[in-house]
Amino acid sequence: MVGIDSIIIMLIVGAVAGWLAGQIVRGFGFGLLWNIVIGIVGAFIGVWLLTQLGFVPFAGFVGSIVNATIGAVILLVIVGFIKR
Repeated sequence: MVGIDSIIIMLIVGAVAGWLAGQIVRGFGFGLLWNIVIGIVGAFIGVWLLTQLGFVPFAGFVGSIVNATIGAVILLVIVGFIKR
């Protein structure tokens, strides 16, 4: 069972990671809602990719933001290639 506090933290991490990824990969301004979605999906991509490469995903709140940002940047780069 996922509590309301977990959902709020997930939204905050997603928003921060999506915003950071948008700053890193210029030209992708999707707005707050899409930044949250990109950040949350990016978190899954980031953790999966780090484990596939043999790295231990970062832990804690800041680590979650780092994992999500890594995945969100990769997601935005892929979306950028598809849009071209």
